[in-house]
Amino acid sequence: MLDVICASQGGAQSRLPAALVLLLAGASAFSVANVYYAQPLLDAIAQDFNISLASVGMVITVTQLGCALALLLVVPLGDRVNRHRLLAVQQLLLITALCVVGWANSSLLLLFGMLLVGLLGTAMTQGLIAFAATLAAPHERGRVVGAAQAGVVLGLLLARTLSGALADLGGWRAVYFFSAAITLILLPVLARLLPAPRTPPSSLSYPALLRSMLTLLWRDRTLQIRGMLALLMFAAFSIFWSALVLPLSQAPFNFSHSVIGAFGLVGAVGALAAVRAGHLADRGLGQVASGVCLLLLVLAWLPLGMLSNGLGWLIVGIVLLDLAGQAIHVLNQSLIFSAHPQAHSRLVGCYMLFYAVGSGLGAFASTHVFSLAGWSGVCWLGAGVSLVALLFWGVTLRAMPASDRMH
Repeated sequence: MLDVICASQGGAQSRLPAALVLLLAGASAFSVANVYYAQPLLDAIAQDFNISLASVGMVITVTQLGCALALLLVVPLGDRVNRHRLLAVQQLLLITALCVVGWANSSLLLLFGMLLVGLLGTAMTQGLIAFAATLAAPHERGRVVGAAQAGVVLGLLLARTLSGALADLGGWRAVYFFSAAITLILLPVLARLLPAPRTPPSSLSYPALLRSMLTLLWRDRTLQIRGMLALLMFAAFSIFWSALVLPLSQAPFNFSHSVIGAFGLVGAVGALAAVRAGHLADRGLGQVASGVCLLLLVLAWLPLGMLSNGLGWLIVGIVLLDLAGQAIHVLNQSLIFSAHPQAHSRLVGCYMLFYAVGSGLGAFASTHVFSLAGWSGVCWLGAGVSLVALLFWGVTLRAMPASDRMH
């Protein structure tokens, strides 16, 4: 049915049907959640495998390594092969990887399983985002990418809430068995309902496809600058979310995983508001919005650092952090997708490489800093990284291509 709707509207400069955008957003939410389930479970995983709190951040870092491998080696295939077959294979392999994590009886097997979960969950998610960008007309690309990205935001934030609740009911391993079951249910649904893309696949060979990514990274100034902003922003994001479970699971809070995961619901409020950032990019206000959001990202760490004065400050800080971070993410993708219509998968792969590096470094640094300097040290680290992002945006504004400088 969605194929018919798209075909009937493809000739005119009309909006993509809401049902299609909703399907892409929902599928993205379920797939990306796999990458983030572990964050509120780090203390339980550390206890189960006898890993120190300083070292348990490696679980997130290895997952982000899998993300990077997916972005470099798997996501670009979306520009060359049948998207439906690629998606089906990824889902089957993801189910296997989730079961490996659930059945892991050693830290080595756990890390191997998390590497695969990061790789396959990311490949599926970013393939869907590129799919959305390919289906959208240029005049509505910011809106469509923003809506699909909203699904990703909900997935990554609600993943923490869901994993915390499931862990309290059946242990942390139950989270991954549950996700394997959901992925199995989604497999036939997506195979039947996702339409065929209108953009013809690239004729480049796989090695040439990978080389073309290097060309994009080397020559595309917008990709370079917005990618670096993504690296810094996601590092700040990961610094906060990877370390949050550590103070909240200890005295004086002693919260359960369900309660800690519920803070993801708070973040969803700010993150969903960030969907409007895509509309600002479509109206040519992308750079102005970027500056405002980067300033908010810095300011968010002030209430976050006041956790000892009450949870109200934490809630305010989470809303600001997620609003700013996700708005920047949507703006970045809207600006990057404005060129190279037949390379959206490769652009996603290149751009999200910056994300994976930032998230991995942020998770690794945050748990180590917490073990040395506590929550205040984590907040100073996050504020410093956010300030660097703001200064980088200001310094590089004139280096952006003229067409993007006006957005």
